[in-house]
Amino acid sequence: MNDALDVALRLLLVFLAFLVLPLVVGQTEHKVMAHMQGRLGPMYAGGFHGWAQLVADGVKFAQKEDIVPKDADRRVFQLAPAVALLPYLLVLVAVPVGPGDGAVGAVVDAGVFFVLAVMGVGVLGSLMAGWASANKFSLLGGLRTTAQLLAYELPMLLAAASVAMAAGTVSLTGILDGFAWWWVPWQITGALVFFVAGLAELQRPPFDMPVADSEIIFGAYTEYTGLRFALFLLAEYAGIVVLCALTSVLFLGGWHGPWGDAGLGWFWTLLKTAVLAFVVIWLRVSYPRLREDQLQKLAWTVLVPLALAQIALTGIVKVAIN
Repeated sequence: MNDALDVALRLLLVFLAFLVLPLVVGQTEHKVMAHMQGRLGPMYAGGFHGWAQLVADGVKFAQKEDIVPKDADRRVFQLAPAVALLPYLLVLVAVPVGPGDGAVGAVVDAGVFFVLAVMGVGVLGSLMAGWASANKFSLLGGLRTTAQLLAYELPMLLAAASVAMAAGTVSLTGILDGFAWWWVPWQITGALVFFVAGLAELQRPPFDMPVADSEIIFGAYTEYTGLRFALFLLAEYAGIVVLCALTSVLFLGGWHGPWGDAGLGWFWTLLKTAVLAFVVIWLRVSYPRLREDQLQKLAWTVLVPLALAQIALTGIVKVAIN
């Protein structure tokens, strides 16, 4: 009974984090973009610093009518938001927040392969939405999503394989147990490749070609309204949390900090995740959208060679050390 209660409590904490952290990222994005771009709107709702903007958005989505296009595949259309959102909950279950088995929802021996495979499933939600909407713009957005997945999944996997090779394990907790601070400059190229490829998979600017409103309305999500559309937005913010958490765990030492690894491990993990989430928002307001050909060229001619070079460097260093 004690073991069952322990597992239930850990899963409950993961679920609460899944509900809270993406909303915090969304609220932070409102405020950061308001300051960086001089936007006054998000700073008014509720008075002080626009604290009620997120509440106002939630009320707005809840009041909107849930519409399904007449010619749409109703069942697939309604299922797509859940397919886009739930994989990130499963990934959070396997991400270690602190040292020890008690600081992770479930210990997965092949953690690296598990999280990358499940994250790839989330992109299928966009493809399902585009295919089922009976809208040519939505279908085009879904196809662009698929093209990005095929292009950026490879460099992301190669970058993660590099740090797994360095640690000698594919377990996330094992990678953190073997972490040393001199890994950071050694694996920095892999970290950049992993982070950029993750942004492309999440379709975040400047890699938001599948939702290019100036070309294809709003891509795969054009026909969605109300809470179903809000679920796609929540999936995007949940993906930001997952990507930043994985980057901090794989390349930045996760719970390791200047002091207090045992007691403050969760703090260092959350701090690194928050800083990376700020970088994601910063990139959105700083760079214009790439063209589709530029997006593909970046993946195949820049990121893949860099990831392969990082694996070669890791192999050389491991041989030299041994």
